[in-house]
Amino acid sequence: MLVTYFINAYFCASIMKDINKDILKLAVPSILANITVPLVGMVDIAVAGHLGAEAATMIGGIAIGSMLFDLLYWNFGFLRIGTGGLAAQAYGREDRRECARIFARSFGIALACALLLIVIQWIFVKAAFLVVDCTPQVQELASRYFFIRIWAAPATLGLMAFKGWFIGMQDSVSPMVTDFTVNGMNVLMSILLALHTSMGFDGIAAGTVIAQWSGLLAAVVLLWVKYRKNTFGELEKEDFKGLFKGAQTRKFFSMNTDLFVRSLCFIAIYIGFTTISARYGDLLLAVSSIMMKILLLFSYFTDGFAYAGEALTGRYIGAGNGKMLRQTVTWTFIWSMGIAVVFMGIYHWAGVPLLRMMTSDASVVEMSKEYLPWLLLMPIVGCAAFTWDGIYIGATASKAIRNAMLWAVAAFAAVWAAGMAGLNLVPDILADTAAQMAEPDNQTVSATRYGILAIHILMAAYFAHLLARTIYLSAKYRKSVLCTIS
Repeated sequence: MLVTYFINAYFCASIMKDINKDILKLAVPSILANITVPLVGMVDIAVAGHLGAEAATMIGGIAIGSMLFDLLYWNFGFLRIGTGGLAAQAYGREDRRECARIFARSFGIALACALLLIVIQWIFVKAAFLVVDCTPQVQELASRYFFIRIWAAPATLGLMAFKGWFIGMQDSVSPMVTDFTVNGMNVLMSILLALHTSMGFDGIAAGTVIAQWSGLLAAVVLLWVKYRKNTFGELEKEDFKGLFKGAQTRKFFSMNTDLFVRSLCFIAIYIGFTTISARYGDLLLAVSSIMMKILLLFSYFTDGFAYAGEALTGRYIGAGNGKMLRQTVTWTFIWSMGIAVVFMGIYHWAGVPLLRMMTSDASVVEMSKEYLPWLLLMPIVGCAAFTWDGIYIGATASKAIRNAMLWAVAAFAAVWAAGMAGLNLVPDILADTAAQMAEPDNQTVSATRYGILAIHILMAAYFAHLLARTIYLSAKYRKSVLCTIS
């Protein structure tokens, strides 16, 4: 009995060592690449915030312009998500030919979608500003930003397909290289073009276009060098003829219907957050934009482990290895929750310095301090929600992912509606409401007490949407993920 115990203990320790090695091998390159992502957003906002006296308006232009692209690109999130899960499962089955077909299908769809976006760009912007409420100055800047950056659409959507496929192939180094290329070029070119040429504000968008195409070139080179022989060498002409036919193709589009609904839910929450912020003036729009950038810092670390969970979950489901699947989920969560604790400390001790890195506008920094306590609450539920997303994507459990986001939207809307209903019942606050509404075209640079409290309610609504995702996906784990292996 004692010998058997020690043998089992040895093998358990060996499995834990192996699974953690695999998780870190996939997560660390993704984290290193992701670290540069918020840097790009911070640099864009920082550059805009230093271009002139109207710092809040410049930051608002970047925020609304970026939101317009999120409205577009989040609709095509399936190009990364669907590709990653399917490729990981094909990799687990050791079916390299199907891996190649999955990439070719996804990349072809990406290019077709990008062409459509370029064609409808003017219609989209006009329609978007029928819904998005912001000052005329911010609208003009956001439109200029959009009409320049839209020419990066083929590269941006193509990179979604590349990144999902690389992760599915258990390769986190290649997307790290492409992300380094994109984000490094973005920072360099945005600063160079915006601050050191006559382009000014337009240089921020132009820098992004150059960066995206540079990243796509890097991804093509990596694909050619690493996978030309051992994966794409097995493709035949018949594979291209039937690329959009067959059971696997039907599974791809069926799964992506659910993921498309999920993307619409993300868009609804993001639009809600940004457009609601814009109602209360340029100052609070700038504040909420900066808070969201800082808030998402932890997600770029957690996403590294979510990507690892996605790749390994898909791999072990494809291989039919239930034991390693459960180990993957357990240890991915342990690493992710560790990230949450670390960032709670960072937000507590370095919240104000982070604000000052984002803008030199003293009024924006001072107002942002009001909302720093929210940063301490978000990491725990946020890390859990993002980690579950990775695991469910690897399992291609698209219906559960879709339903989780539907509940998240409901939670966001319910908390916002209930909070504002309560706020409007307070007599003193109603006086500030009248003052806010009296401002023509919402051009006030100051913030009323009503607006300040409304942004607090908005933060609570965002927290509620993360909590709803975490609860739902936790409850459905056995039925939606473990049941994929008998």
